[in-house]
Amino acid sequence: MKAMLLAAGRGNRLRPLTDNMPKPLVPVGGRPLIEHHIYRLAAVGIFEIVINVSYLAEQIIERLGDGSHYGVKIHYSIESQPLEVAGGIINALPLLGPENFLVLNGDIWTDYPLMNLIAQAKNLNRHIAHLVLVNNGPHHPEGDFGLQNDKLLITENQPKFTYSGIAAFSPQFFLGKGPGMVNLLPLLNAAIKQDTITAEYYPGEWYDVGNITAWQKLNERLLHVSTL
Repeated sequence: MKAMLLAAGRGNRLRPLTDNMPKPLVPVGGRPLIEHHIYRLAAVGIFEIVINVSYLAEQIIERLGDGSHYGVKIHYSIESQPLEVAGGIINALPLLGPENFLVLNGDIWTDYPLMNLIAQAKNLNRHIAHLVLVNNGPHHPEGDFGLQNDKLLITENQPKFTYSGIAAFSPQFFLGKGPGMVNLLPLLNAAIKQDTITAEYYPGEWYDVGNITAWQKLNERLLHVSTL
């Protein structure tokens, strides 16, 4: 099974850190954010990783190389300009191949157990995607979706949860979509209406490293753990 790390974004909210550094290379806990994902994927047996890159792509490629340093094989999907989440995945489908795959946003940090996501990916049948939802943060207090058992809901009623940027997809989810710039939300909404998507709520640690305050908070958390 393969995984895709989404790493093409500009990271405007993390300026000035990202003025001369791509967001995935911003250090947290003493190592680039994206390396935390790579080590965790390797630890659960995911040894082929596709990374989409755009802004300051050469820095990411130079830092990560072919992945051998981490015990994995890295393939790069290069975008001349960021294609949004779904567009980036669609562009990378030839590298991801015909099997179900994992997707992780490159600008999050979490202790979510990836073995759970692998199990979900293996069990996608009629359902062609599985999302992990988390509590709403101050950056997104309104949330994204409702959840009833494992069924994702489009609702105006509370409670709603936030899409974590952690998911499993079948290539069929993107069939006939793109190429080019494609937003993920309309595709998710269509799948919800067709009842072809499941979801779960994860109550554990999850950080959206999207601004300086969140970056500082995560660094403090990881520093605290390392000194225990």
